[in-house]
Amino acid sequence: MPATAKPKVAKKAGKAVKGKGKKATLKFTIDASSPVEDGIMDAASFERFLHEKIKVNGKAGALGDAVTITREKTKIHVAAEAPFSKRYLKYLTKKYLKKQKLRDWLRVIATSKTNYVLKYFNIHDGDEEEEGEEEDA
Repeated sequence: MPATAKPKVAKKAGKAVKGKGKKATLKFTIDASSPVEDGIMDAASFERFLHEKIKVNGKAGALGDAVTITREKTKIHVAAEAPFSKRYLKYLTKKYLKKQKLRDWLRVIATSKTNYVLKYFNIHDGDEEEEGEEEDA
């Protein structure tokens, strides 16, 4: 028997049969509580934007069973089948903020492995330092 023998694979109709298991479902959360409570952003329009822009198999808007998006007051929950990137959600969130002209005031921060939070830039910290320097002069 040769040393380079190939392992036997069960075949059915000329194709290899692989064991089909349940696909892993990834769950992500985007917390937009501070801008929504301040009234500068609408969570429903952000949810609609995600429905329209998320691509599945190269087609935007055709989510099917692969991706589900739900809204819970100020939080958006995205559940997707395995090949889905958290970074893609950050990209789409930034795109939405740019479209709404909010990108200059809000940023997207990862708080955990599955969560993003929209927070304001800390503009006040820089202003206080400049005022302190002027008083010394």
